[in-house]
Amino acid sequence: MNHLQKLRISSVLKWVSFNFSKTPVWENGSCSYYHIPQNPRFYSSKRAAKADNGQDLDETNTVVGGNGGRLISRVDRQEAQAALLEYLHSTRSLQFMDAENMSRNSPLFLDKLLKKIDNEMDDVGRSITRFLRYHPINEFEPFFESMGLKPNEYSPLLPRNLMFLNDDERLLENYYVLRDYGIERNKIGKIYKEVAEAFRYDYGVLLSKLETFEKMGLTQSNVVKIVASSPYVLIGKANIVLFKVLEKLKSIGIHYGWIEEQLLEGNSYNWGRMLELLCLLNKIGYSKEQLKGLIVQNPGLLFEGSGSTTSLLIGFLVKFGATSNDLSSTFINFPQLEVEKYFLNLRQCYHFLVEVEMNEQEIGRIVRLHPGLLGSCYLKKLNSLLVCLNTGRKRLCEIIIKNPQELRNWVHGSRVKPLPKTRGDKLVVEKTKFLLGLGFIENSTEMEKALKLFRGKGAELQERFNCFINAGLTSTDVTEMLKNAPQIINQTKEVIEMKIDYLVNELGQPISSLIAFPAYISYTTQRVSLRYSMYNWLKDQGRVDPNLALSTIVACSDKIFIKQYVNHHPSGLVVWEKLKKQIYSE
Repeated sequence: MNHLQKLRISSVLKWVSFNFSKTPVWENGSCSYYHIPQNPRFYSSKRAAKADNGQDLDETNTVVGGNGGRLISRVDRQEAQAALLEYLHSTRSLQFMDAENMSRNSPLFLDKLLKKIDNEMDDVGRSITRFLRYHPINEFEPFFESMGLKPNEYSPLLPRNLMFLNDDERLLENYYVLRDYGIERNKIGKIYKEVAEAFRYDYGVLLSKLETFEKMGLTQSNVVKIVASSPYVLIGKANIVLFKVLEKLKSIGIHYGWIEEQLLEGNSYNWGRMLELLCLLNKIGYSKEQLKGLIVQNPGLLFEGSGSTTSLLIGFLVKFGATSNDLSSTFINFPQLEVEKYFLNLRQCYHFLVEVEMNEQEIGRIVRLHPGLLGSCYLKKLNSLLVCLNTGRKRLCEIIIKNPQELRNWVHGSRVKPLPKTRGDKLVVEKTKFLLGLGFIENSTEMEKALKLFRGKGAELQERFNCFINAGLTSTDVTEMLKNAPQIINQTKEVIEMKIDYLVNELGQPISSLIAFPAYISYTTQRVSLRYSMYNWLKDQGRVDPNLALSTIVACSDKIFIKQYVNHHPSGLVVWEKLKKQIYSE
């Protein structure tokens, strides 16, 4: 019996192997063969992958099993497929083509099966056959996987009281209808997942629905694409909505073949939303020729998100007072850009205009009159742009109001030059006056650099400067500090006072230490606290120099600090992580 079983598995393995010279063709219950010219290869590729032990492996090798895993070669996998095919076809009486499809296209199920014989891998095919003889499988699992579904997708769909496919005649009957109609097997899973009730139809109902589409003038190819992307058209009255969309498109001169080309594989489409958009575009006042040109030139208007993004775009523009004529002009001049990207750019530009403190009336005017400009511009962040332009929000706002087209010069990837100074720019005048008071020479390189780096009005800068004077530093010392670390004057008055207080009263450092290390003001209090807490602990342990400078403790990166100081103590890293968690959570 064992010899006979081995012969059956061997014959099936040859039947489904990639290196066979004849392929069976089943017609009317009988089997015939046709010859396939081939050049069989029995050697491995020169570029085969390497296992950890250096052994050459085929790309299809996989690892299964629990104890470190066991490597499964292509040959072993083919033997397992053959054994599963033998079981499904000969034992369970499934049609050969179904059994072959399930055995070849359910790799995850096959891996699960191989794990069950992890200790019997010397003869994979024979072990699988023996296992299946005493352990019947749930045939719906490899069936659903071969239809393109993943285990987490088909698990909720598994019948509760059934294990064998042949027991669910309606499921198989409707599956065969879709398969024979031309829908690929691995796409039928999506249909089952979305409209499982379509697989419960009585004999002839599903085919009748498919034929109804053809009566509308659709070709079989059209129907296959539509059903695969929008399975819900097979149930209820959803097909009526589809017919209305098709009729509208046909009435403006768009043929069904073009529609099929726009349906992207893997996407789902809501024909109800498309119908709503088409009705909305009709209300805007497009002629048939204009509507056809609009859709053909920019298919994304209708097919991206099933038209929902375009509907949101229309609502956004109407909110700012756009009329039918404005909307008509917007879409006729729509750029070659994805609708979603266009809408995101438009919204980003709107927020940009809000950030520059432009009034609502001007924002509405720009959005209404220049939607194409805003939708085409992916602007730089405002703070970054203000630094590059060396200007303030007020002047930037005035420039945009005067000429919105300037926005094109500030998109991502563009090189932005500072705006020319204007004598009437109050901000520049105030900053210049402040710097002259510190001893900077007008029109000097240092003055130009300081004007670019110092942020704030002249009065604010003076207020921050006075914080250091009030703490006990001289004007000369502070001026020198600003030349060495100009960024410290960009902190607010409250932050500067808080950090000086922490330096003197918490760390016990003299105020004069800022002269040597003014950049201290730029670091967060948490960073300084963590460094000094760790430093004091290491000092108590006698592992660091007790006289390290403020800059030495604070300025270096965490990586260097840990390497040079923390790791000098066996428990250093533990204490560091504990302090870090405590300080940063406060």
